[in-house]
Amino acid sequence: MTLTASRALAETRESWHRVAEHVLAAAQFADTGTIRLRPFPGGFATTAGSRGRLLAVVADRMLVVEGTDFDVRPLTTLRAAAASVGVPPGLRGSYSPATSADPDEPLRIDVASARRLADWFALGEAALRDFAGQLGHSGASVLWPEHFDLGITVDDVNYGVSPGDEAMAEPYLYVGPHEGPLSDGGFWNAPFGAVAPAGRITTQDDAVAFFAEGRHQVLTGRSTT
Repeated sequence: MTLTASRALAETRESWHRVAEHVLAAAQFADTGTIRLRPFPGGFATTAGSRGRLLAVVADRMLVVEGTDFDVRPLTTLRAAAASVGVPPGLRGSYSPATSADPDEPLRIDVASARRLADWFALGEAALRDFAGQLGHSGASVLWPEHFDLGITVDDVNYGVSPGDEAMAEPYLYVGPHEGPLSDGGFWNAPFGAVAPAGRITTQDDAVAFFAEGRHQVLTGRSTT
């Protein structure tokens, strides 16, 4: 990835994250008490009805669906995005937000980067559903606005999909046992567990295999301690 492409991806991820926290999660939490979001074709969306509406981000647009009516507006600032859904910008009453709440800081969204992130979340969601189904785990994956990652928890292990962060710019998958890595080196290559960068994961099967290997490593490690 070129420096320009990497910067565009980082700026897009940061802008999406800000909208996730300070508009979608904020509006949903104010109305329903939940901050859980979900992937959506081309982006991400609310999971619970915020005033009877679906709120979604699709690339560089805000989508508001009410019944059979919908409205699409460009994403420019948090202030404009929040105004388009009739809420004040800023997440309040749930947790301390991880991103800037500056209502007038421009949202910098590159459409090609947004498409890449949306495709990554879609692949990850399908893989988590497949993996969870194999384990008989019925819980749906959640896109958590705080870290802006998609995940499930099974037997005190987090399995998830990140669009990248300050520690790793490239999108990645992760396995994070609540007790931390169960050995040094090998599969466990991160301070909190294990990661697989997007460059290694090209298909849903690749992602499922990584999660399955993580579970195998956890079970093996726990059986020897």
